[in-house]
Amino acid sequence: MLVAAAVCPCPPLLVPEVAAGAAPELDAARAACVDALGVLAAARPDLLVVVGPAEQTGRGPFAQGTPGGFRGFGVDLTVRLGSALDTDHAPDHAAGSELPTSLAVGAWLLERTGWADAPIEGLGVGEPLAPERCIHSGREIAARAGRVALLVMGDASACRSVKAPGYLDERAAPFDAEVARALGAADVAAVKALDADLAAELKAAGRAPWQVLAGAAEGAGLSGALLYEDAPYGVGYLVATWS
Repeated sequence: MLVAAAVCPCPPLLVPEVAAGAAPELDAARAACVDALGVLAAARPDLLVVVGPAEQTGRGPFAQGTPGGFRGFGVDLTVRLGSALDTDHAPDHAAGSELPTSLAVGAWLLERTGWADAPIEGLGVGEPLAPERCIHSGREIAARAGRVALLVMGDASACRSVKAPGYLDERAAPFDAEVARALGAADVAAVKALDADLAAELKAAGRAPWQVLAGAAEGAGLSGALLYEDAPYGVGYLVATWS
């Protein structure tokens, strides 16, 4: 059963080494993420699953100890999923497999907080995955252990300004506002109902992972809290907790 979840954004810029001189601009987002991971630790889960958007070739599942990095962003920094635990005895992962960027950012957050509370797995979710399949995946994750926690990585729209990756789209702000409301209220029905086509048009990479969360949270009776909401660089970043 799902006992807690943290929703965090997944831009590589969240990692100060990648952001370089712009790092202070996301200090508030980083602090909110640390607070959100504290909620996961307080829930004392038996299993933590990190879920984030991924390309077709990077979906996993990824075992504890799987490496990831940010060389594609000009930074020679390697992280491991669950490196705060005993990765020497972690299950083998497929030769050559590496965490997708979203899960590498999640692994970096876990390292930053010194996570050592439960075994960890990673799952990449294809951004086009239909809502029904996301929800089904979430149900399966919630049944994996008596006390399951989720770290859900994903960004809202990338169309909040003319300098945004997707340019300005007037639908982006209302979409992000509804996502923030639904995640902040742990409104499972509203998260399930997010429009996948609109999310794709607005380049909202978090839609599929959020709907995995909604499937996992069915019947759990969790309450939500919105810890951070902003759109630096024209991209919607949200931090929320369900517990």
